[in-house]
Amino acid sequence: MNSVIMPVHKIHPTAIVHPNAVIGKNVEIGAYAIVGDDVVIGDGCKLYPHAVIHEHTTVGKNCTFFPGCSIGAVPQDLKFAGEHSSTIIGDGCIFRECTTVNRATGEGNKTIIGNNLLMMAYTHVAHNCIVGNNVIMSNVATLAGHVTVEDRAVIGGLAAVHQFCKIGRSAMIGGQAHVNQDVPPFMIVSGQPAYVFGLNSVGLARAGIPQAERSQLKKAFRILYRSGLSLQEAIATMEQELDSCEPVEHLMRFLRTAERGILRTPKN
Repeated sequence: MNSVIMPVHKIHPTAIVHPNAVIGKNVEIGAYAIVGDDVVIGDGCKLYPHAVIHEHTTVGKNCTFFPGCSIGAVPQDLKFAGEHSSTIIGDGCIFRECTTVNRATGEGNKTIIGNNLLMMAYTHVAHNCIVGNNVIMSNVATLAGHVTVEDRAVIGGLAAVHQFCKIGRSAMIGGQAHVNQDVPPFMIVSGQPAYVFGLNSVGLARAGIPQAERSQLKKAFRILYRSGLSLQEAIATMEQELDSCEPVEHLMRFLRTAERGILRTPKN
């Protein structure tokens, strides 16, 4: 009995795959999908019909690209002059219908997305963004250029994040929010313009942060937003009054490096 040779990958005959592209094992590329020059697609990925992976893009393992998504296209930036830049995608990411991710502006620069990202339909990540692991972007959420999003952040539907802003770890952005300053880790924000409304208690629990550390974060929130102290005074007070733990230290590092200022609570 002759042995059966299984295909390394499955490519529809109408798909266009550049000869310089590197395609991993068990990859499926659907009808009319396009894979450009200098693209690497890791094992186990699936491209649905009409998905496009543009040149200079590297994709990790087990990612899924739904119809109409465009990954790694040139940036929507008037400064871009055709320089060599790239897009880097981690493992296990899902890009739903008509999502867009732009490669970076600037020679050798990168737009970087971590592992296990979920971009729902019509979401957008602009040039030079850095997006961490386990991030969720709900429908039509938009990141402008040079935005940084830390791990486990959730960005609500139709929310818009201004260029150069930072979204902290496990923060939650409400739907239709207009974010124009940095969002500290572990906070919930909403509104136009956005304000901080409290700790993301549900997100902290889901992230497995112990109760004792969550209590320290609650104290940090009161110092930062209820004491009337300036940002620098609040940081100094937290250093003196809070027990040291990884989430608190992460919050204070974020606050020390907030270049655009941080979102505050609503005015009374």
